[in-house]
Amino acid sequence: MTPQSNTKVLVVDDDKVVLRAVMEILQSDGYQVVAIDDAVEALAALQDTSIDVAVFDIKMPNLSGMDLLRALKQIRPEVEVLMMTAYATVETAVEAVKMGAYDYLTKPFENIDLLSMSVRRAAEKKALYDRTCELEKALHARTQFENLIGQSQQMRQVFKLVETVSHSTATVLIQGESGTGKELVAQAIHYRSPRKEKPFVAVNCSALTDTLLESELFGHLRGAFTGAIGNKKGLFEAADGGTIFLDEIGDISAATQVRLLRVLQEGEVKRVGANESTRIDVRVIAASNVDLQRAKEQGKFREDLFYRLNVISITLPPLRDRPEDVPLLVHHFLKIYSEKLGKKPMGISPKAMEALTCSRWEGNVRELENVIERALVLCSKEVVDAEDLPSEILQPQKAARDIEVFSLAHLPYIQAKRLARRAFERRYLSVLLERSGHNISSAARAAGVDRSNFRRLLKQYDVLGKLDKSKLKEDFELEEEAFAGLGQVGLSHV
Repeated sequence: MTPQSNTKVLVVDDDKVVLRAVMEILQSDGYQVVAIDDAVEALAALQDTSIDVAVFDIKMPNLSGMDLLRALKQIRPEVEVLMMTAYATVETAVEAVKMGAYDYLTKPFENIDLLSMSVRRAAEKKALYDRTCELEKALHARTQFENLIGQSQQMRQVFKLVETVSHSTATVLIQGESGTGKELVAQAIHYRSPRKEKPFVAVNCSALTDTLLESELFGHLRGAFTGAIGNKKGLFEAADGGTIFLDEIGDISAATQVRLLRVLQEGEVKRVGANESTRIDVRVIAASNVDLQRAKEQGKFREDLFYRLNVISITLPPLRDRPEDVPLLVHHFLKIYSEKLGKKPMGISPKAMEALTCSRWEGNVRELENVIERALVLCSKEVVDAEDLPSEILQPQKAARDIEVFSLAHLPYIQAKRLARRAFERRYLSVLLERSGHNISSAARAAGVDRSNFRRLLKQYDVLGKLDKSKLKEDFELEEEAFAGLGQVGLSHV
């Protein structure tokens, strides 16, 4: 099923010859078409919520196309509208665009491709709007998990675990690669727990030396070491009643592991240089991007501390193993950085989304976020396109103009098959055209495909736009002859 077959177009024109011609053209492109020759009757059709694109003639009796445009934008502002007229003026074109029209076409058309291309682009914009609405709904559906985003089976399992463990006081160990969102999981657990009104304290254990880390975690007394000019309360005491998140726990030294084990066992901390301990009530959530099970087996991490931390384990999957979550994340970051940069909400083209979905994302969600922020800074259009993405993201697409099996192995079978098929068809069509000297009729015969269907495939895979139009004279002449019986609609050849 082609994207066009899911697109419904409403065409309104009191000239029945033109109406029939436009209907035939759009139906040959695969669209569902509703054709009406009376503007008053068309008012009722505007209520049809399945209409994606509307094509209105401006000059009609009783009601004008501008009246229909105004009425449609009041009830269905998301529907894209093309205006047609044989009486073109700059003033009417400007007025139509100001009222929300997507494009403005002058009759007679220079060629049928002009109409087809305008409808296709309008349909793509409407499809982008629909997809954005779907992603918005999906985002709202997961708001109870704070900033955790995903709709894949792996992430749904994570959400279920977060929901279950939030109401307990058990220690949690979160494991996953850097950039997968381990701190977000810790925050989600804390803010859904009875401790949510108390502090959530996060510390990166790998960012501090052993001495500084012990001082930060447990506090110190004045004179306990060089530079200790006063008493200091540690982060465990600061988190009393709440939650402490120990990120990159696998990087702490053996000495610090011993002190941390005592805190977990006894529920008390002793400041560096102190003789007495202080009782605390703190829930501990730890995280690591290294496999602590293996580190334990290799003697790099204390076995008793591992079991103290690993009461409940949550493993976050890398982004490359859940590509179905990429569109949701992209939409989330587009919304965030559009607001931060003071831009109106921006969309993203299908080509750009395909490139992002196919990327390996070694830096996981954090890398994707950085790419989207960069794209919004550089993009001057309403929609982020493939050209706004870093070259390393686009490389898989440019390499063979498609995607080899190894670059699809991380995707689910259905999605990998769809992308591989699309890459094959685009390359196949391009090669056929080159071998036929860019003659569409000849290429269609070589493919064993009806000429109109072959041309539809060229448009669908954006191959037609790359051709030298001067070489297609014969094809345009054949098209004009095919539509000659529909009446004088002003089709002219190139």
